[in-house]
Amino acid sequence: MLKPNPNAQDIVFKEKFVEQYRQLTDWDVFKKYSLSFLRKSIRVNTIKSNEAHVKELMPDWDFTPIPWCKQGFWVEHKEGRLDIGNTIPHALGYYYVQESASMLPPLVLQPEEGDIVLDMAAAPGSKTSQMVAMMANTGIMVANDISHERLAALGINLARSGCTAHVMTKMRGERISGTFDKVLLDAPCSGTGTIRKSLKTIAMWNPNMINRLAGIQKRLLQNAYRITKPGGMLVYSTCSSEPAENEGVIDYFLEKHPDAKIEDIDLELKRSDAVTSFAGKGYNSEVSKCLRLWPQDNDTEGFFVTKITKPHS
Repeated sequence: MLKPNPNAQDIVFKEKFVEQYRQLTDWDVFKKYSLSFLRKSIRVNTIKSNEAHVKELMPDWDFTPIPWCKQGFWVEHKEGRLDIGNTIPHALGYYYVQESASMLPPLVLQPEEGDIVLDMAAAPGSKTSQMVAMMANTGIMVANDISHERLAALGINLARSGCTAHVMTKMRGERISGTFDKVLLDAPCSGTGTIRKSLKTIAMWNPNMINRLAGIQKRLLQNAYRITKPGGMLVYSTCSSEPAENEGVIDYFLEKHPDAKIEDIDLELKRSDAVTSFAGKGYNSEVSKCLRLWPQDNDTEGFFVTKITKPHS
């Protein structure tokens, strides 16, 4: 059941924002969900614990399985407590507080034991720690970010989660070199899918910012593909609902790399059609394989995920 956010009563959307989103989705439903509280969710950390153990330690919380992630649960305290990040099991790293849609990119990338993986924009570490757990703390996870402050948070979260098969690097993503079995680019973005937990996103939105970010995303994606090994896999994701940051980036990428293959994504969730044209431009038909989620689809954040494979030759 949706719980309206009382802090959103005086929120006013910009006229251009409303005009754009009316063309993209059911505006009234999108607005209703965006101005409602987001369900609390966690991912059990299999490096340190398991589902039964965490439930035993938290008898006052109700757990509802997240269909697309075996280790994921929506949680609700029986007496209304909200501070899921302020428990002993969390402090011990037995679970990670992570939005349910945020669990999708690692599930699409499917890192395996022994893989060499790059998380190009890793902080604060939710997806990085999820992937290290999927790899059973083997192989090598290169967790990169661009600022000392973000790397500090990343290091704390990885340490608490018991991750050891990783190194942290500080570098601009477009300058990273090497060869990786798999690459995750959870790109810096406008965050228009995260309005539910950050109302300030509404005030910050403007087309110039979107265009600037799209330029950064295109450069990052091209380098991410370059350093993915032949036969390897790359996942591009954002927590944005903007076509320019999502399908538009993939369309541009395919123009530069027609050899790349966009793969279908098969997960147990409700999804919306990808945007196939925007602002007078038609996109490559392959963008229809991208995973686009509006907040109202599964009562989550808005999210976008693309699975890309690189040919062997």
